[in-house]
Amino acid sequence: MFSTVLVANRGEIAVRVIRTLRELGIRSVAVFSDADADARHVREADTAVRIGPAAAAESYLSVERLLDAARRTGAEAVHPGYGFLAENAAFAQACTDAGLAFIGPPASAISLMGDKIRAKETVKAAGVPVVPGSSGSGLTDAELVAAASEIGMPVLLKPSAGGGGKGMRLVRDEAVLAEEIAAARREARSSFGDDTLLVERWVDRPRHIEIQVLADAHGHVVHLGERECSLQRRHQKVIEEAPSVLLDEKTRAAMGAAAVDAARSCGYVGAGTVEFIVPGGDPSSYYFMEMNTRLQVEHPVTELITGLDLVELQLRVAAGEALPVTQDDIRLTGHAIEARVCAEDPARGFLPSGGTVLALSEPSGGAVRTDSGLTAGVPVGSTYDPMLSKVIVHGPDRPAALRMLRAALADTVILGVQTNAGFLRRLLAHPDVVSGDLDTGLVERDLAGLLPEGVPAEVYAAAALLAGTAPESRATGWVDPFDAADGWRLGGTPAWTVHHFRLPGQDPVEIRTRPSGSDTELAFSAPPALEGPGQSPGAPARARIVARTPDTVTVEVDGATHRFSHAASPEGTWLGRDADSWHVQHHDPVVANLSGAGRAGADTLAAPMPGTVTVVKVAVGDKVTAGQSLLVVEAMKMEHVISAPHAGTVTELDVSPGTTVAMDQVLAVVTPDEEEGA
Repeated sequence: MFSTVLVANRGEIAVRVIRTLRELGIRSVAVFSDADADARHVREADTAVRIGPAAAAESYLSVERLLDAARRTGAEAVHPGYGFLAENAAFAQACTDAGLAFIGPPASAISLMGDKIRAKETVKAAGVPVVPGSSGSGLTDAELVAAASEIGMPVLLKPSAGGGGKGMRLVRDEAVLAEEIAAARREARSSFGDDTLLVERWVDRPRHIEIQVLADAHGHVVHLGERECSLQRRHQKVIEEAPSVLLDEKTRAAMGAAAVDAARSCGYVGAGTVEFIVPGGDPSSYYFMEMNTRLQVEHPVTELITGLDLVELQLRVAAGEALPVTQDDIRLTGHAIEARVCAEDPARGFLPSGGTVLALSEPSGGAVRTDSGLTAGVPVGSTYDPMLSKVIVHGPDRPAALRMLRAALADTVILGVQTNAGFLRRLLAHPDVVSGDLDTGLVERDLAGLLPEGVPAEVYAAAALLAGTAPESRATGWVDPFDAADGWRLGGTPAWTVHHFRLPGQDPVEIRTRPSGSDTELAFSAPPALEGPGQSPGAPARARIVARTPDTVTVEVDGATHRFSHAASPEGTWLGRDADSWHVQHHDPVVANLSGAGRAGADTLAAPMPGTVTVVKVAVGDKVTAGQSLLVVEAMKMEHVISAPHAGTVTELDVSPGTTVAMDQVLAVVTPDEEEGA
């Protein structure tokens, strides 16, 4: 076994690999860019080496710097994690040439399976069924259009290199095919450095089932059952589970055998995943999509139902050992489900978010596992992938696992960064998810019902109550009555005190408070729906703080009690003042923002997320039509098209390709044309 292993990755996967290395007594070496100097994986490794600036191309994607780090630290092997160079054949070969063991398949297998076109041809020759689609590599735009016409709409455009849904485009209208090809090429080039595309028939209401395989250098190949990965948004998996409720034992065995054949066809060694598309109405008709020649993000669910450590098995195989298990040894026990927690804002179209992690509480222990790369005080930016952590549970059956995961997500507190945790909880409660009636389009079809319906009233209630409490009372318990914003006045009925609050993605809300006995009366300028017994819209609510610690506050609103987790800003301010962050138990995390910054006007186009402008299609003075694509902003490997809000003239353009922009930064102004006769 190796004595020192370099982990050529970052975030939660680096932390997860380091954990197994520590358990095996192997010295771990982390690498980091300037953006990750204080990251968790750097803190937890035995040794850490700086490999360059924040830009991935100059750090995590630099083969030369990674190999230099391995040489300087005496590493004998390199674990690539997933993403970055994990499926880069040139990197695998460079490790081998440098005398390092690459903890993954041989470069030849990566090269073959990394080219989706060659991969399909290879597994097809081995008897594995494949999705109908284009043939040949390096197709021009015109050849892709012709292939799509021959296959028939709808079709799916896919980059030949890479994976993870990056650059994939579902096209139902042939009229927009050329535009979608151009966009898919841009995203593929940005994500993988290769804009080669293929086109496949789209299977309506498909299910995404993948098989985990393990192979050693002694000719042994086994599969560890399947994972259901059908809950996706924009071709990105959000929830994964094992096993799938769709498959019976006969189909599971047949798909497992096909996955083993696919692995053998390319001389595979190590842990890999064979992905299939399966018609929901006919699970016996499954088609090979691709093979991921690395560890998968969702590997923990397989670990939990099999009791195997896949990273340990990767290490043993890379060290030349034979697999310690045979196919007959594999037993699937219970049910496991994983949710990906990402830095994104569901209320703003899932745009990437960012900020500093002010406070952190992640569930773990017993049947709950959290794989995370987070620590409090560390900034989350838009330079890398938005996934922050994974929350995984293992239950005796699927209903129990669903309940456990929803509870675990409710106990996940990441203050200072907007996440999708609340969205994931609502998705897990969707009737079709509960029943197991899944397909890859479910999330997109029912997205509106999965998004939060504004900010819960209790958030505003807590804000108003805390804003009216003088800071001195928190430290000493005594308040100068002339400093308290409680509406008290000599010899009269208490006056209403007015507070204004603005939360990201929400309109400003005015809340009026006044004392009423031992409680406080609340009135809203635009009242959210209050859930208290007998509460009618617009009627004053009664609220009070029933308990408070430095990190939490418990608020009662019309008889319903709500608990909040708190993190003060670096200046030590509280909710009701700038930069404070609160997490509402069982709701989406919310961030109070009282800076007074207004929304951009209707003519102004602002950056919906921090990122980089990659395409500018107009110039000042150009006439544009409503909905016309004007710019493209990219962040966390995702493109967002900025369109004209109405017909008019571009009167201001403040960016060019390559410009780095902050969230809400003004990009352009489109002045509407004057109406005729005006």
